[in-house]
Amino acid sequence: MADYQTIRTAGVGTRTAQIDAGLRAHMNKVYGLMSVGMLLTGLVAWAVAGMSVSGVPVEGAVQIGADRYLTGFGAAIYTSPLKWLIMFAPLIMVFGFGAVQNRLSVAGAQLYFYAYAAIMGLSISSIFLVFTGMSIAQTFLVTAIAFAALSLYGYTTKKDLSGFGTFLIMGVIGLIVASIVNLFLASSALMFAISVIGVLLFAALTAYDTQNIKNTYLEHAQGGDSDWLGKSAIMGALQLYLDFINMFMFMLNFTGDSE
Repeated sequence: MADYQTIRTAGVGTRTAQIDAGLRAHMNKVYGLMSVGMLLTGLVAWAVAGMSVSGVPVEGAVQIGADRYLTGFGAAIYTSPLKWLIMFAPLIMVFGFGAVQNRLSVAGAQLYFYAYAAIMGLSISSIFLVFTGMSIAQTFLVTAIAFAALSLYGYTTKKDLSGFGTFLIMGVIGLIVASIVNLFLASSALMFAISVIGVLLFAALTAYDTQNIKNTYLEHAQGGDSDWLGKSAIMGALQLYLDFINMFMFMLNFTGDSE
């Protein structure tokens, strides 16, 4: 007759293996959604920047460099009041997602995330006008390596990072306020300080958010239904997407080479 403790241990081992497999699948979905969002952002930014620049002067064009002119489309989105809507639309949408996610289906939440990624691409498309292509590629590569290392640390570390949550959120709020103020001050020294602090802050958030996504899944793995799991993966993808985008943009601000 089988020993009770042997049966109990085997049952626990099987359940643990199932949770581990579920966690891996969940994290793969998070990274997959994030990657699609990043690809969509990059494609939109590149396409919009390409449509915004012409090599020959046209009526209503704005010269931005030697033999480089903003087309009518480019002038509309970069020099008209429309630029403020484009600039703040991602911030509005990210707060909006938190408000409506419970009323959306999984498919609706995923569509919202992709729409957000596309709007973000439009919002940051000006980097292709300001920085060299090589500089953007190099900064993206460095950011990707740093992000992978930090996310891996957050996933594997035994250290509890939850205590840093309040401090990091307060840091993000302070960074947003400082960035808005500097839109009007246009201080290069303040911009440099904001960029350095931003890189460090979102590097820490990458590790923190990865661990939080993992722990949230483990806490709800037993009772979480498919709807909850789907939305949780989308929210996790959004969090890591924001960490990557912000770390990349802040790093580009003080390491990128201008056109």
